[in-house]
Amino acid sequence: MTAPPMRKRTIGLWMTTALVVGNMIGSGVFLLPASLGSFGGISVFGWLFTAIGATILALVFARLGRLVPRAGGPYAFTRAGLGDFPAFLVAWGYWISAWAGNAAIATALVGYLAVFVPALAENAGLAAFVALANIWILTAVNARGVRTAGYVQLVTTVLKIIPLVVIGSVGFMFFQGDHFTPLNASGTSSFSAITATAAITLFAFLGLESGTVPADQVDDPVRTIPRATIVGTVITAIIYVLSSVAVMGVIAPADLAVSTAPYAQAAQSMFGTVGRYAVGAGAVIACFGALNGWILIQGQIPRAAADDGLFPRRFAQLSPRGTPVFALVASSVLITILVAMNYTGGLVEQYTFIILLATLAALVPYAFCSAAAIIIGKGSRRDALFATLGFVYALWAIGGAGRDAVYWGFLMLLGGVPVYVWMKRQRG
Repeated sequence: MTAPPMRKRTIGLWMTTALVVGNMIGSGVFLLPASLGSFGGISVFGWLFTAIGATILALVFARLGRLVPRAGGPYAFTRAGLGDFPAFLVAWGYWISAWAGNAAIATALVGYLAVFVPALAENAGLAAFVALANIWILTAVNARGVRTAGYVQLVTTVLKIIPLVVIGSVGFMFFQGDHFTPLNASGTSSFSAITATAAITLFAFLGLESGTVPADQVDDPVRTIPRATIVGTVITAIIYVLSSVAVMGVIAPADLAVSTAPYAQAAQSMFGTVGRYAVGAGAVIACFGALNGWILIQGQIPRAAADDGLFPRRFAQLSPRGTPVFALVASSVLITILVAMNYTGGLVEQYTFIILLATLAALVPYAFCSAAAIIIGKGSRRDALFATLGFVYALWAIGGAGRDAVYWGFLMLLGGVPVYVWMKRQRG
C-alpha cells in the first residue's frame, strides 16, 4: 500500500483542548437530565462516580499519549501493547461508538431546535430529515481539512460553555430541595440506581480521549495531548455536575423525565421566554460543535487502522487536503441508516437507547487501553495502578449499560470479526 503523504501538524493546545471539551460537552449534558429524571436525586451520585472514573481514564490516556504519540488514539495504544486482533476490535468498537454516538447527538440537536420550531417535536419524519442535514453538512466541513474543523470546534466550544456556566451558577438561586425527594425514585436498590445512572452519564464523558486520535496533526503531541486531555476532562466534569444539579433543582422530576429540552425549560423558569431561547440556542451550538468533532473522529479511527492493513484500504485513502473522505462518508451513511431505523420512536427514548449502545462500544476500547497501558508502562507502579483502576471502572460501567445494550453491542462488536479475517487473508 502506498504510504500516505506527509501532512503538516496544524492544531495546537487550544484547538486540541477544544476538541476534548467540545466532544464531551454536547448532547450529553443538554439532554441527559431528561434520561435521568426517572431516577431522582440519586443520579447526582452517578454523575460524581462517573466524573471520578472519567478522570482516572483521562490520566491513563494522558500517559499513553506521551508514550505512543501516534494517530488513532485508543486503536494505536492497543496495537502497541496487545497486538493486531485486540487493536482491530478496539478500532471496530470505537468506530461504532463514534458514528452511533453521532446519531444520538444529531437527535439531541433536533430536540433543542424544537424550542424554535415546535413541529420538530411532533413530526418524526421532519426531525429525522433535519438531523441528517446537519450530519451531512458537517461531513462536508470535515472533508475540507482538520484545520477547518478545528476552527469550527474552537468557536462552538466557547459559545456552548456560556449557557452552562450561567445555569450552573444562577440556577441555585431557584433551587427547590423537594425535587430530590425521594432520593431514589427508580424503584430499585441504591446500588442498582447509581450503577444505571453512571452508565448513562458516562456518555457525556465520551471524547475525553479525542485529543489522542489525530496525534499526527497536533503540534508537539507528547506535551500537548496529555495537557489537553487532563485539563479538558477536569473542566468538563465541574461544569457537568454543577449545571445538572441546578437543572434538577429547578424542574420537577415528573416534568424533567419527559422534557426534550431540559436546560431550555430550566432557563425559562428562571429568566422567562428570553432565557429559554438563549439556552436553547446555546444547546444547539453545543450539539453542532460536538457533532463536528465526532465526525472528525469517525474518519480518523478507520483511517489509522487501514494504514496498518487492519481495515479495508479505501479507508486510508486521503484527499488532496489530507482528509479521509471515504471513511467520513461511509460513517455518515451508517449514521443515516441508524437515524432512519429509529426515527419513529420518541426523542428521549431513541436518545437513551443509542447513547447506551454508543457508550458500550466505547467502553470496550477503554478496557483494552487500560490493559495495554500496563504493558506499555514498562513496570511503572503508578501507570499500573491507574490502568488497573481504569479497567475495573470500564468493566463496572459495561455491566451498568443494561442487558439490551450489552446484547446488541456485543453482536455489533463480533460482527467485525469477519472483516478482520478477510483482511488477514488479503495480507497473506
